[in-house]
Amino acid sequence: MKKFLLFLCLLSSVFSISSFAQQNIREVAAKLKSHESLDLIQIDKALVDYKRDSLSMKILSEIKDFPIGRIFGLNALGVLARNTSRYQESIRLHLQALRLSEEIKNQESIINSLNMLGVSYRRLDEVRLALDFHKQALSIAEKVKVKSESILRNTAVSLNSIGNIYLTLKQYDLAEQQFIKSLEIEKTLENKLGLAINYQNLGIIKEAQNKLDEALVSYRLSLDYNNQIDSKLGKIICQNSIGQILIKQNKPKEGLKRILPTIAEAEKLGDKYYITMAKINSGWALSILKDYPSAEENLLSGLQMAVANNFNSSASEAYSHLAFLYESLGEFPKALENLKKKQLFSEKILNEENLRYTAELIVKYDNEKKESQITLLEKENEIVKYKLQENQKIMIFAGILLLLLGGLLLIWYRKYQLNNEKKVLMLEQQMMRSQMNPHFLFNSLNSIKLYIINNEKENAVYYLNKFSKLIRTILSNSREKEITLKEELETMELYINIESIRFSEKINYEVIIEESINTQQIKIPSMILQPFIENAIWHGLSNKVGDKFLKIYISSKVKGSISFEIVDNGIGRQKAQEIKENKVSKQKSIGLKLTKERLDNFAKNINKEIVMEFEDMFDKNNEPLGTKAIIVIPIK
Repeated sequence: MKKFLLFLCLLSSVFSISSFAQQNIREVAAKLKSHESLDLIQIDKALVDYKRDSLSMKILSEIKDFPIGRIFGLNALGVLARNTSRYQESIRLHLQALRLSEEIKNQESIINSLNMLGVSYRRLDEVRLALDFHKQALSIAEKVKVKSESILRNTAVSLNSIGNIYLTLKQYDLAEQQFIKSLEIEKTLENKLGLAINYQNLGIIKEAQNKLDEALVSYRLSLDYNNQIDSKLGKIICQNSIGQILIKQNKPKEGLKRILPTIAEAEKLGDKYYITMAKINSGWALSILKDYPSAEENLLSGLQMAVANNFNSSASEAYSHLAFLYESLGEFPKALENLKKKQLFSEKILNEENLRYTAELIVKYDNEKKESQITLLEKENEIVKYKLQENQKIMIFAGILLLLLGGLLLIWYRKYQLNNEKKVLMLEQQMMRSQMNPHFLFNSLNSIKLYIINNEKENAVYYLNKFSKLIRTILSNSREKEITLKEELETMELYINIESIRFSEKINYEVIIEESINTQQIKIPSMILQPFIENAIWHGLSNKVGDKFLKIYISSKVKGSISFEIVDNGIGRQKAQEIKENKVSKQKSIGLKLTKERLDNFAKNINKEIVMEFEDMFDKNNEPLGTKAIIVIPIK
């Protein structure tokens, strides 16, 4: 029962920790999302306490509205899978991160994801694929003009990984070139971890080339940086590397002092590869120092781990050192047996080296092929660039020509507009002069004067009010190109009233408007009806004996237009012409001609026809009944 309760408590604490982690990672993600721009360095710093927690990274990788965070989470999960030897799962996660990075077109994430894929394939000894991914990452990084810290770090990682691939293939010169390039970037960034790794790799090259003093310098520099950042694993690797060099320089005591403490440190980390390495190196040093029991113990323990974990090169080394140990003890059968076993593992390694050599040939072939393709592409690029330059020149010339033509057309159009505006202004001025007819003004003022002389004050004041209101309306409307139909009819009513007073005879005036017509919305040119009404009064009604009628019918018979019919019961156009011919003083009327020009100008952009017609009306005996003026204007 106690055990069961303890289990429940543990389970409860696990769930509470899990819930707390979920809440925390979501809060951090929410804060990160609020930033306008984020790079991988900023995200890495913010998530440094969470990136080794698979649950937190899984939550982060599923936050749909935070794509850069999802990518980081997927790559972090990929690294965790790689560190636990689940390489296919690691590749799947990194590929998912790469696809998402390409969707959002984030170069930093694309480069980082490609590097992660390269590392996973390198662990699987897929040399070609690893090299392809790292070179692809490097190619994209090199094309970026303004390089962020994240891109520079990824460039260093690409170079370092490519160097490691060449190191595996024992292409030491090529490897060294990549490590030096990576080292220079890490110096610029002051990245101590990167510096430690590159100096360690350079030491391995120097040791392989038997340049032990140079190797020792590189290993010590690496150790110094690992001490500064307190990297436990880094310190274990460096101490073993320095110890190996000291043993090779016939300083086994100094070497042992470096190596022996790293066994316990490696055991704390649980890294079997470095436990194996430390035990074999300790056994080697102890054999030279003739502490055979301790040497045998360490070598056998290291060998057991090497065989169990398929560390073939470590197993070969252990058998070689055991053969030396038993030879020193005079146990020659055991020495021979260990030499034979060493030979077996050496053959395995040799086969691996043959495979690496084959891979090296493939890599060389691929590189040469890619270089030839790059050269060909560069030449094609030069041709395309030349053609583009030629096309640019043609486009620039064509553009200048089009601008000139456009400028000329604009000048011509502006000139046309100015001429048109000038013409319209002249028409308006002429119409104004026509409307403010001197005879009309003179006769109106004479009428007012006669009222005053005859002491008809009320008539004089009434006439003067009507006259001043008409003049004010005409002046006000002359400022506007268009007025409402209602305003036009009000002005015409004033005009007819004054003309009635002048003739001392009442003109029966009536306006009949179709119900569907809204006089406040329809716009027409100002004083457009005045010339027709003036004609009707002066040539038709002024010489008429008896009742005088003037009617205006307004309708919308034609769609999109408004029709005016100005009907008078005057003497008719024939008799009016005869009276005009008999007059000594003949005045030339220009009102209707100006009106026609104004209406044509008003309708030119509407694409509708203007109608101006006069119709004589007769009775059964063919006697004149009056005149009908018909005007059809497009509606605005």
